[in-house]
Amino acid sequence: MRSAETIFVDTGAWIALVQTRDPLHARAVEAWDQMTAVGARLRTSVPVVLETFTFLERNTTRDVALAWKDSLDSLPRFEMLECTSADVKKAWSYFRRRDLHKLSAVDATSFVVMTRTRIRTAFAFDHHFATAGFRLVG
Repeated sequence: MRSAETIFVDTGAWIALVQTRDPLHARAVEAWDQMTAVGARLRTSVPVVLETFTFLERNTTRDVALAWKDSLDSLPRFEMLECTSADVKKAWSYFRRRDLHKLSAVDATSFVVMTRTRIRTAFAFDHHFATAGFRLVG
């Protein structure tokens, strides 16, 4: 991982960070510590935030989900990226790819947002990111 690299954070990574019982929690914390140590510029998208919040609210409590969402405001070098209607329109092309079987709509929009903002690395545990051509951290 390069110093000050821009890294997109996916839903699965956020969930693994928050939920200590998640089987990927230790890996997520280790990757997070490495990213923050090198001054990574962390990015995520509005759809990822909505998906993560919904998952946390349904699988923990609303207070946990709100605490996670509120914690984003205090993260250094963090930015939430918009997902435009043009991004959503472009995302549909990923569903035509046979190598991206069972792709989520949020992942497809993430690929478009990452491409538009020239982010090549994802903090994700989802193989779809690698299949779509992005480098994985985590």
